[in-house]
Amino acid sequence: MFARTQRLTLRPGWPEDAPALTNAIAHEAVAFKLARLPWPYTVDHAADWLSQTSRPGEVSRVILAHEGGHVRLVGGIGIHPDGDAHEIGYWLTPDAWGRGYATEAGHAMLGIARHAMGLKRLTSGHFIDNPASGRVLAKLGFRNTGVEMRHCLALGIDKPCATLELDLSEQGSCEDPERMAA
Repeated sequence: MFARTQRLTLRPGWPEDAPALTNAIAHEAVAFKLARLPWPYTVDHAADWLSQTSRPGEVSRVILAHEGGHVRLVGGIGIHPDGDAHEIGYWLTPDAWGRGYATEAGHAMLGIARHAMGLKRLTSGHFIDNPASGRVLAKLGFRNTGVEMRHCLALGIDKPCATLELDLSEQGSCEDPERMAA
């Protein structure tokens, strides 16, 4: 399944994306804000991730930005089973920060969660030292539920993480459902 917004395309990652994925994600500024990213991140990590088969209830997409007539990989976003819930997570390469891409991609994924996956609730979290991610989640309608310690693989330590949830039945339909394609 693909999703298209005004400035972005969300699609499955392909093996040939490994170099671009590595270039986009292999920054300390990204790795130290994510829970499950190994560090240092290599093209072998990217190739491994891109070759994985999705588990039931899981949707992972790369985020491609359409900028000045060019298309480039700027991030990733996914929904993953997490116990009895589903968690949404995302990241952007540093030179794509502050452009609204995370919020735009998040809205597209909420449409996928509602309409393609039939989910009624999503959870998420962000390390406390990443308030920008908290602002994105607030724009998407997530509500704070507390703080817990979560492990950061890249740093090898536990860090305080704000936890959030979104009741998808409280939200309207996605902004542009005809922009999703199987």
